[in-house]
Amino acid sequence: MTEFIVRLTRFCRRYAVLVVLFFFALSALSVWEAAHRLSVDTDTDNLFASTLPWRQHAMAFDREFPQFNNVLVAVVRGDTPEESDETAAALAKAMEADKKHFIDVTRPDADPFFHKEGLLLLDPDDLAKLLNSLMSAQPLLGPLASDPSARGLLNGVSLMAAGVRIQHADLTPYKPALDQLRQVLDNAADGHPTPLSWQNLLGSDVTQQAQNVRFVLTHPVLEEGSLQPGKAATRALEHIRDGLPDVKSGRVHINYTGSVALADVQFGALTKGIVASTVVSLFLLALWLYLAMHSLRRIVPILLTLLAGFALTTGFAAVAVGTLNVISVAFAVLFVGLAVDFGIQFAVRLREMRMLHGEIDVALAEGARVSGVQIAVAAAATACGFLAFSPTSFVGVAELGTIAGVGMGIALVCTLTLLPALLSLAKPTRQTKELALPFGPVLDVGLHRHAKAVLAVFALLGIAGLVAGVRMPFDANPLDTQDPHSEPMRTLRSLADNPITNPFNINIMVPNLDTARTLTDKLSKLPEVSSVISAATFVPAHQQESLDQLDQAQELMLPSLAVEPSAPPVTPAALRAAILDTHEAIMDANAEMPPDSPLRGIDAALQRLAKAPDDRLMGMNEAISRFLPAQLQSLRDALSAQSVTLATLPESIKRDWVSPNGQVRIQVSPTVNEQDTAGLRHFVEAVQHIAPDAGGPAVTTIASADTIMNAFKQAASLAIVAIAIVLMLAIRRLKDVGIVLLTLGMSALLTALLARMLGMAINYANIISLPLLLGVGVSFNVYFVMNWRAGMRRFVSSASARAVLFSALTTGTAFGSLALSHDLGMASMGRMLLVSLVAVLLATFVFLPALLYAIKPPSKLVGTGH
Repeated sequence: MTEFIVRLTRFCRRYAVLVVLFFFALSALSVWEAAHRLSVDTDTDNLFASTLPWRQHAMAFDREFPQFNNVLVAVVRGDTPEESDETAAALAKAMEADKKHFIDVTRPDADPFFHKEGLLLLDPDDLAKLLNSLMSAQPLLGPLASDPSARGLLNGVSLMAAGVRIQHADLTPYKPALDQLRQVLDNAADGHPTPLSWQNLLGSDVTQQAQNVRFVLTHPVLEEGSLQPGKAATRALEHIRDGLPDVKSGRVHINYTGSVALADVQFGALTKGIVASTVVSLFLLALWLYLAMHSLRRIVPILLTLLAGFALTTGFAAVAVGTLNVISVAFAVLFVGLAVDFGIQFAVRLREMRMLHGEIDVALAEGARVSGVQIAVAAAATACGFLAFSPTSFVGVAELGTIAGVGMGIALVCTLTLLPALLSLAKPTRQTKELALPFGPVLDVGLHRHAKAVLAVFALLGIAGLVAGVRMPFDANPLDTQDPHSEPMRTLRSLADNPITNPFNINIMVPNLDTARTLTDKLSKLPEVSSVISAATFVPAHQQESLDQLDQAQELMLPSLAVEPSAPPVTPAALRAAILDTHEAIMDANAEMPPDSPLRGIDAALQRLAKAPDDRLMGMNEAISRFLPAQLQSLRDALSAQSVTLATLPESIKRDWVSPNGQVRIQVSPTVNEQDTAGLRHFVEAVQHIAPDAGGPAVTTIASADTIMNAFKQAASLAIVAIAIVLMLAIRRLKDVGIVLLTLGMSALLTALLARMLGMAINYANIISLPLLLGVGVSFNVYFVMNWRAGMRRFVSSASARAVLFSALTTGTAFGSLALSHDLGMASMGRMLLVSLVAVLLATFVFLPALLYAIKPPSKLVGTGH
């Protein structure tokens, strides 16, 4: 191999111009190919092989319910439920009109089914309490139906005061509603009228959610070929949102989330600041090269070789893979960080040979003779670290492994062919002063004298690293690699406590409603489960009891609710008269009212309004009556509910809970305490114990974590075996191979220890760094061990050590650019790679020299050190 590399170098030097032109032409072709064929897949589901059982389940579910894919969700929160409803309706209407950005728009929580048959979905006991509350408010509803205004409400308050005076009525149950009325009256008196929530006042909205949340769902028009395909639609949503009246007033807030928005933010983070970070990285790369080489005529050929190798690797990616993913896009940074090491090693050896031989032609050949095999072994071992992932089911990293692994081979070829040609043309000047690390001699002496003590310290560190590695946490939650401060993530987190909108639900498919009810009863008893919803939820099993209650309520309430409005128009004078009547009614009941009666606060507010100008009085009337007619109609509809069957269930509801082939979907939600990785695993195991075929986001999260861990174990095992084989073929001495592997093991243990000390966790993105450190570490260790075999006895103060250090600095610069990424997954990969690099340097510069000093050198080489 050595002679082949020397002959190859001489050939490339002799035909330097042709070699350079060939590589530049091939690089240009590769760039053209990549520009036309290479794309990026923004779907993180495709990070895993489609042949995995859980992926098969997920894809089958997606085919049955495609409406849940590629969704943009607007989350509307108002100060009152009615304002949320009104704003959500206005938002949906405006989005429906924008066919350029939105394919369809739905409001699942505003379906007419919930207004007409919603009361049937309540437990019979809860329904009885609600109907009792409404019937108790019947004296108030009658005047409101005939006069849906502030005047009608004040007449109702007067009747309540009369009830206190005559029948000693207890208004305690109505205190929250009356306090709300008092606040509305006070706000109107201050000149800042706010609408009265009749849903809260009457407690009759069966679809009311915490924080008055309403949802508007849309399938946006996605821009093909864009890293943020839903960005235009999101901007259109923001533009519509900002123009809505209640949003402008600050009484309603609209945020957005959904798979489209989350993917856009993630890929936007990948590109955010990429220009600045690239410029800084290139500057630092050039700086390290200058400090290592002290010669532009060496630096420029290295950079050109690096660029050519990168172009060829990108072209290979376009042909072999075609589509990059959120992980494999990191091949660019990894290639630059690792491939530059080969160029530095070759150039350092060339400089050393120029000092001995003078002529560059001879120096190139001799430099290739000394460093060629070392670089080839390092490249092969590094490629093994990457390629070990290729056979795994973790497609995201498998593609990265394939691209970067082949890239190491391309970098090796470029280093042994294009770089000698470029150096031959550049003709770097001969330098006579040897460049060594300033701390090298002192560290060599110290390690030689205290080798056993140093090894003992590392043994203790290794044990600590082993313990840390066993306890290293694994974060399976893919949302933890998203920016928590982005709007989609803030919105999603705010919905996590709602079982319906929890992002980690489980889906189960069963053949019919009876099976769904039976399974629901079993699952609801699990302590890990907060709620279970299915099509059976919308077809209650015991409807007759509820229908009987509603029939009775209809007889008692509908006559008063069915009254047509007949009151004269509302005027300031009429309102003042109503205020006076209400004040007198409250005063008449004063003796019977407790000190904290809410009527006292209402009377005080009314007295302020009595002195207010007419416009404030009319503003008060508008605030009170704004949502009243719609609420009265909602009550009429709710009391007229009809029996529900699966056949009569509206298609708008049915399509989300019954598949086209008749399968009934069951959605199981975890408790709040079961949303971390360990909790989700317990939740999934508990549900699958009852329903083994369960799938959905929670199952996918845990299954993907297991897939990642299995891929890591498989890749680590393959990498170690492959690296051992490469080392045996190159070094052909079991003892020396053992030294390299032992140092690699120490690097891994130190990585685990440092990562644990820094509070880091393993996730789907940074796990690539662990097998990768084997490739990075072996390249450094090979240089030292092979030099030791050749007779070198000054390790840290050698030219190789200088080259290794500056290679590490250039590699660290590349990894650092990843660590500073705005994408948390990519940043975690960069941080783990940096930690691994520090561990490799400690093992290479301290542990390995101490080990070599403690071991008796090969007998035939004793005394030949230099």
